[in-house]
Formats: sequence, C-alpha cells, structure tokens
Amino acid sequence: MAALVNSINSVLVDYFLTFALVGAGVFFLFWNRGVQFRRFGQAFKETFGGMFKKSDDGVSSFQALAVAIAAQVGTGNVAGVATAMYSGGAGAIFWMWIMSLLGMGTIFSEAVLAQRYRVKDEDGNWVGGPAYYISRGLKGNGAAGFLSKFFAVMIIIALGLFGNMTQSNSISGAVNAAFPSIPLFVIGLIIAIFAALVFVGGIDRIANFAQLVVPFMALIYIILTIVTLVKFRAHIGSAFSHIFSAAFSTEAAAGGVMGYGVKTAIRYGIARGLFSNEAGMGSTPHAHATANVPHPVNQGLVAICGVFIDTIIVCTATALIILVTDSMESGLTGALLTQKAFEIGFGNFGKIVLAISLTFFAFTTIIGWYYFGETNIKFLFGEKGLWPYRILVILFIIAGSMAKVDLVWNLSDLFNSLMVIPNIIAIFLLRDDIKDIINDYEINGGKKFARIKGGHFAFEANDANRERVVTEETTTYESK
Repeated sequence: MAALVNSINSVLVDYFLTFALVGAGVFFLFWNRGVQFRRFGQAFKETFGGMFKKSDDGVSSFQALAVAIAAQVGTGNVAGVATAMYSGGAGAIFWMWIMSLLGMGTIFSEAVLAQRYRVKDEDGNWVGGPAYYISRGLKGNGAAGFLSKFFAVMIIIALGLFGNMTQSNSISGAVNAAFPSIPLFVIGLIIAIFAALVFVGGIDRIANFAQLVVPFMALIYIILTIVTLVKFRAHIGSAFSHIFSAAFSTEAAAGGVMGYGVKTAIRYGIARGLFSNEAGMGSTPHAHATANVPHPVNQGLVAICGVFIDTIIVCTATALIILVTDSMESGLTGALLTQKAFEIGFGNFGKIVLAISLTFFAFTTIIGWYYFGETNIKFLFGEKGLWPYRILVILFIIAGSMAKVDLVWNLSDLFNSLMVIPNIIAIFLLRDDIKDIINDYEINGGKKFARIKGGHFAFEANDANRERVVTEETTTYESK
C-alpha cells in the first residue's frame, strides 16, 4: 500500500503540485505587485504591534496568526525537514526557501479572500476558508458547489484525520526514543485526551491556547538551535555552501540521468515546504478568517509573517543543526534524524529536549488542524457533525501513534496534494477580487473595509479624481 500511495504521490507532486504551487507563487508575485516584499516591514508591524490586543468580536489578529502558526510549525519543521534532506539532499532546503518566498504572496491572497467571504456560524463566531470563498465567490460558476465540497472533504481527511496521524506518529516516535519504557499506545492515548480537552472549547479556547503556547515553544526551539550553532560555528559556512551547491548538483544522478539530483531536491523541497508552511494548500485561511481586523489586507500581511517564521526561521534552524553536527551520516530519517542532531549537541539531554519540543510542535498542529477540519464539518453538516468528527480525530490520533511512518507520511502527502487542486483553481479565478481588495486598501490608506454583500468592486485604482462611495450592496468609485 505504501508503494502504491508513493507512486500516486510522485505523479501528483512531479506533474501537478510542483507546477501549480510554483506557478501560483510566481503569478501572485506579479499580480499582487510583490506585496510580500514591498510591505514586508509592515507585515511584522501588523503582527507584533497587536500581539497583546484583545478583540470583542472574533479573535485578535495575533491570536488568528497563533492558530495558523500552530498548524504550520509542527512535524514539517522537525521531522519533515529531516525527511526532505534525507530523501532529496541538503539542496531541498534551498527549494523550501524559494517556495516560502513565493508562498508568501499565495498565502496573502488566501487570507484576504478568507476575510472577504467569511460568515458567522450558529454561535456567532466568524468562520471562513476556501470552501466558503469558493462557494460564495464563484457562485456564478456551476462547478463551485462541487469544488467547495470536494475541498471540504479533502481537508477533513488530509489534516483532521491523516494529517493528525502524522503529528501523533512523530510525537510517539520521539517520546518513545527518549523514554523507551513508555508504550506507543499510552503516548497516543495521552495525546488524544489532552487534545480533546482543547477541542471542546471551540475557537476561543483554541485561540487562547495557541496564543499562550506557540510563541513560547518557538522561542525555546530557536534558543536551543542558536546554542548548537554557536557550539559548531566552524561548520556554519560549509553548511550553507552545501545547501546551495546541492540545490543545483547532479552528484545524485542515477543511471546516467542528468539532473536527477536536482529534480529530487526540488520535489522533496517543495513537498516538505508545502507540508510545513501550507501556502497554497488552503488550510491557514480558516484561522485568518476569524481575525477581527479593519481590512482584509491587514490579516493578509500577518499571514505573510507566518510563512516567514515557519520556513525561513524554524525550518532553516532545523536544517542547519542537522548539517553542522553531521547527523546525516547516521542514516536516520524523520524526527529521529533531528533528534540525533540534538543528541550530538547536548548529549542525552538533547534527545529529551527535542522530544519535548516536538511534542509541543506537533500537539499545537493537531489543535490547529482539528479546527480547520471542524470549520469544514460545519460547512458540510452544520453543528450536528462536530461530535462524530471529534471522535474520529481522537481515534486517528491513537492509531497514528502506532502506525509505520512511511505509510502515514505518504497518505498525508497524497491528500494534501488533492486538497490543493480546488484551492489553487479558486484563488486564480478570484484574482480580480484580490487585486480590488489591495487597491481598496492602498487608495484609502487602510481605512475600514466595506464588506460587499454581492457583486464586485468597480473602480479605477489609479484615478485620483474618483471618490469612494459605500452602499449596502457594493463599494464603487465615482467621479468627484
């Protein structure tokens, strides 16, 4: 079964995912006029300037980002980076960087659409995401209903079920390696119990939990990485050199097929880059839709910052400690490879610390991915579908703690790839909405956005002789 799933993944990743995600990143780089670069400083100001603000209507901007990062920063940063390096070489890290820079523009587009087309659920909480902006934004398209439901089903399976199996799998493997006396089943059961306690509190408890835990866990991991790099500082230069040279090297070519090494590095770099920062996948917009911000662009900028933290900072930290400690020589893969790097740096204490760090990383991802699935359960079935979904997630968490790592990761990659398809189609078809929202923000200096109930924007972005007219149904710009 693992071989079959891996074969399907090869086709999806090599012939769809690579071109679709890179293509989307390049397209939105130009379509959004390089928003991730020209407003990079503002993205950090938006993110950390409101770090401690509270919101009376929905969650705060930073809380929404914390939920998004909780989902982004997980085993993709620890086990996923190690797997990418083991399978695709150090050059895979370079392609993860490229994907993150392009992905910032993609995730910005997803976040503003999530804000634009969000709705309130039966409890009065904001909910949104691809299923909502597909069904509401493409309502004139007969395929919108199918695409929105297909996405909803795929994300429930990809993240809520199989995705959370990968998180549980990585936690149980790392904890069992540090504490061999604890059975895998017991570890899975403990994870499931604590997760269930957070699940039942809804978005408010999930957001509060993420806001408290995410900054702390990321800071501890970065501090430990810096200490390791200082200890092995003589190897830092050669580590970067290895990453850049391997990204374009043909050393790994097999059977005389030139470029095989580059292709492999690109494939695993993109696959793990996707799994890590989730740009273009359609997952984090569910978190960004809940934020109470004056304009969709505000949250779009915050989303950019999330990708930077996830990939450029945390993933790079993982890659560097593996390279500077020469842990690749161990022949290990996944979380065990990263754990080996920490063991070389800190001895047995390093194994324990990494096990604890990975537990927090993966556990917060379980919480985030559960919520993304919950949002789509509500989209498909309403509130009545929540308890069956919660029970299924708990069972998959327990099962994941005992499953074989290759099959679990391959299944996760398969469904991740499938859920990308409707999301990429939707954000491309809604590209005019994205541009209009950016223009609305930039023309009016970021003043409060008038949410449209129907129709589209109609204005000329660069015409200084037009003024903003807000009505109940639409926002237009008319001659002064």
